Amino acid sequence: MIRILGIDPGSQRTGIGVIDVGEDGRSHHVFHAAIDLLGADTFHERLKRIFDEVGATIEAHAPAEVAIERVFMARNPDSALKLGQARGAAICAVVSHGLGLAEYAAKEVKQAVVGGGGADKGQVQHMVGVLLGIPGRLQADAADALAVALTHAHTRSSTERLGIPRTAWRRRR
Repeated sequence: MIRILGIDPGSQRTGIGVIDVGEDGRSHHVFHAAIDLLGADTFHERLKRIFDEVGATIEAHAPAEVAIERVFMARNPDSALKLGQARGAAICAVVSHGLGLAEYAAKEVKQAVVGGGGADKGQVQHMVGVLLGIPGRLQADAADALAVALTHAHTRSSTERLGIPRTAWRRRR
C-alpha cells in the first residue's frame, strides 16, 4: 500500500487530497479538503496558511509520495505570479517534511482521470467521485487535488511496468 498526497495549488483555494493505492492498483479515498484562503487579511497570510495546512496534512496522514499540479500560463500576469507563489508555499511545506514531489500539467491530469485533456471541471469532479467511490458532488479544488493524486498513482504504475523514467516518455524533436 502506498499513500499519495495530491495538491491543486491556488491563491484563493488550495485543494488537498490523500489516497491509498493497493498492490492491485486500486485507489482508495483517505482524505480531501479545500483550504479557503479568502479570509486572510494579507496575501502573505494566505501563503502561510497553505504552508501550515499542507504541513499539517502531511503530519496527519503521512504520505509516502506527493504530486502537485504544474502552473499553467494565465492571461493575467498578476494572477500567474500569485498562483506561482501559492504553489511555492505548498512545495516548501512538502520538502520541509523531507518528501519528494512529482509535477503534472492540467492536461495530463484530465487525460489520466477523464480520458481527455480538454475535460471540464465537472467531468473531473464526477470521475474522481466514481473512481474513489465518493458519493455526492465534490468541491472542485479538492476533486482536482484527488485527481492529481490519481494521476500520480497511474503514472507511477506505468513507470514501474516500463522500467524507464517518466522524463523519457516524451518524444524528442
